[in-house]
Amino acid sequence: MASKFIFITGGVVSSLGKGIAASSIAALMEARGLRVTLVKMDPYINVDPGTMNPIEHGEVFVTEDGAETDMDLGHYERFSSAALTRLNNFTTGQIYDEVISKERRGDYLGTTVQVIPHITNEIKDRILKAAAGVDLCLVEVGGTTGDIESLPFLEAIRQLKTDLGRDNSLSIHVTLIPWMKSAGELKTKPTQHSVKELLSIGIQPDILLCRTEKPIDQELRRKIALFCNVTETCVIEAMDVPQVYEVPLKFHEEALDARICEKLNIWSAKPNLDRWRDLIQKLKSPKSQMLLGLVGKYMSLKESYKSLSEAILHAAVAEDLGVEIRYIDPEEIESGGAEVLKENLESVNAVIVPGGFGKRGVEGKIMALDYAREHRIPCLGICLGMQLMSVGFARKELGRKKAHSQEFQAETAEPVIHYLKGQSESIQKGGSMRLGSYPCQIQPETLSAKLYGKTEIRERHRHRLEFNSDYASDFEKNGFRLVGKSPDGKLVEMIELESHPFFVGVQFHPEFQSKPFEPHPLFVGLLQAAKANLV
Repeated sequence: MASKFIFITGGVVSSLGKGIAASSIAALMEARGLRVTLVKMDPYINVDPGTMNPIEHGEVFVTEDGAETDMDLGHYERFSSAALTRLNNFTTGQIYDEVISKERRGDYLGTTVQVIPHITNEIKDRILKAAAGVDLCLVEVGGTTGDIESLPFLEAIRQLKTDLGRDNSLSIHVTLIPWMKSAGELKTKPTQHSVKELLSIGIQPDILLCRTEKPIDQELRRKIALFCNVTETCVIEAMDVPQVYEVPLKFHEEALDARICEKLNIWSAKPNLDRWRDLIQKLKSPKSQMLLGLVGKYMSLKESYKSLSEAILHAAVAEDLGVEIRYIDPEEIESGGAEVLKENLESVNAVIVPGGFGKRGVEGKIMALDYAREHRIPCLGICLGMQLMSVGFARKELGRKKAHSQEFQAETAEPVIHYLKGQSESIQKGGSMRLGSYPCQIQPETLSAKLYGKTEIRERHRHRLEFNSDYASDFEKNGFRLVGKSPDGKLVEMIELESHPFFVGVQFHPEFQSKPFEPHPLFVGLLQAAKANLV
């Protein structure tokens, strides 16, 4: 059948969870046997989020083909089996860049280039291209209805709904029903105003997802339906839940997937959601507990490490563990020294040092990695974490006191981490990185090979500098083995310390490929090593 479309918008306030809503709907429709994909349209003028501060925007997610995308694509991939690419996320910056490029080439034959139809046509073309070959395409519009930045995207989906016809398109609006503590009641007026704003653009929502702290009774549903021009059965309660993986189950209880099938004229089997129920059961009642220290730069916004925290959770479910994450600021370690280092790390069962950019907190991360190595705490270094593992080892174990990365000390006498020949720190931001999926060959009979169960893998990258192979023999002789390399043997991808229960560094980002039902083997291995030491 031709692709059908669900357009998801949000109103009242930002951060209502449109991404989780879209992901949960995708999970439900996949469980009904449909082939699904998802698209995120971001209204900001940045070409992509690659150069944006994670504290402002959240993490940058990387797809297989090397696109730096919005973090919602991480949710999409975790909740579904959709294989997402650069087609699945685009921004105002990309749209205008493409339209201006076409105008400069003369593609528009001298006509006046305008928002309508040229910008909106480019948006529509990209949506249709991303939907090729699937049964259902969910399109999420970033931002909040009423934002000036979102107007071209909303106009494009208004046109598409007309182009596609009623049986092939559906509008879902995520809105807020706030609880007024002073009045002791839920208020519908913000939702009414939000729907009115959407109607003024020409879009009538078919289904409302009502975010709320308290249950919505039938009388309130009736009122919302009356003022927002939807049927009562299409007023869906979206209550806060402790764990996002409960959302598909809650939506199913509200019959959201049934309403979607009715309105899009989809005939499908009833979904089997047993594995989601099993997942929630394990999350709620783990057999044992552990504490994991995450030593990262972007501590003021936990969303900066969203894929990482989710990957830890996936592995925890597989190992029947409850994992509490202690977020540790490396700058506090730097300023507080050994006392603060010990205070933060002596009670943790495992340590992760994730990727990041910039010099701030680097020495604190190295101190944390050295502590984990010397005290035999299971530790995983990811991207920059692996590079700093190498720097710390070279300084303390190889006697190379001046060891450093050229990212932070361009003229270092001991460039353990370096720019490749012909590359430099002066290259334009966003244009000099190794991005996306690359192959890696793992040495047999190593811990990493055992965890993966194979010696040829592919993992996603997002970095500029590489391990300097001039130091390879020195590392190998001292037990820090370079166990994973690119197929040509030139680039180091994985290192592991022989005399340690788990001290593994990887140049790639394994968190981007972890899913709740397919936990990543490196995180499973880390928690297994930590679990072995639990009392």
